[in-house]
Amino acid sequence: MDQKVIGNDIEKVVVTEEQLKAKVKELASRLEVDYRDRDLLMVGVLKGAIMAMADLSRALQRHVEMDWMAVSSYGSGTKSSGVVRILKDLDRDITGREVLIVEDIVDSGLTLSWLKANLESRGAKSVEVLAILRKPEAAKVDVKVKYIGFEIPTDFVVGYGLDFNEKYRNLPFVGVLAKHIYS
Repeated sequence: MDQKVIGNDIEKVVVTEEQLKAKVKELASRLEVDYRDRDLLMVGVLKGAIMAMADLSRALQRHVEMDWMAVSSYGSGTKSSGVVRILKDLDRDITGREVLIVEDIVDSGLTLSWLKANLESRGAKSVEVLAILRKPEAAKVDVKVKYIGFEIPTDFVVGYGLDFNEKYRNLPFVGVLAKHIYS
């Protein structure tokens, strides 16, 4: 998709489609090694991780199971309160499973920290995290992310699963959303 299609909505591209494809292939290769001879259950966090889960699962040269969760941390406006509500839970028991949480972006880390602890409390053998994007300057809690695609600044970004009001998820790149769109 050409940036011209969305006009002046994107200030700049921070991760190109080509960079995303290469990074997903690299992350899949690391997973192949790290989970060799182990059953892997990838848990995608809806809705943002849809693109990453699809691309990552296709890049793996092995059997992989997938499940999905939708969680919401509600508070005022765009700020997470750290109080998390499960909107869609897993469809299967994860007791004794090797779980990989697949996230689109780690921002404050509040929701991810809660989610990781929640899945660990369900008896998973291991729970690791893969995030396509991470904003280290925005972190409010320290959550271990074993696999990181790109570290980016705190700009408001969309594309590759990330949205603003359910728009822009389908962009094949990650770009900074122009302030006039959301201010």
